[in-house]
Amino acid sequence: MTTETVFQPIAGGAALADEAARPYDRRWLVVDDRDGWLDAVRAPGLAGLEISLRFGYLVLRAAGMLRLDVPLDVIEDDDSVERTARIGGRAVRVVDEGELAAAWFSQWLGQPCRLVKVHPDAGPVSWPG
Repeated sequence: MTTETVFQPIAGGAALADEAARPYDRRWLVVDDRDGWLDAVRAPGLAGLEISLRFGYLVLRAAGMLRLDVPLDVIEDDDSVERTARIGGRAVRVVDEGELAAAWFSQWLGQPCRLVKVHPDAGPVSWPG
């Protein structure tokens, strides 16, 4: 029996069986309007995302939505986009991916939320479950 390794670029979202996704495993997460992590239980629509990596972008598709492309590797030098998210009761330093991504996810999930990524200097994250 062969087991396939899968990676979740968006924590709680759809998984990819693509080795190229390994460095991006759980790099992004969706947070609610109080900066709490929305997992697949609190935001079931996350599981319905179609996720791929193409030409330096995290490419997101969802039924009835325009495609959203998020750059994979960006130098984080703008402190104004930093936030603190709560993951399993723990504060984690994150970077906000902006208004377009926030509007896209809020529309898709039907609640106010934002796409953020774990700050490269945040260190390892202990994900619940």
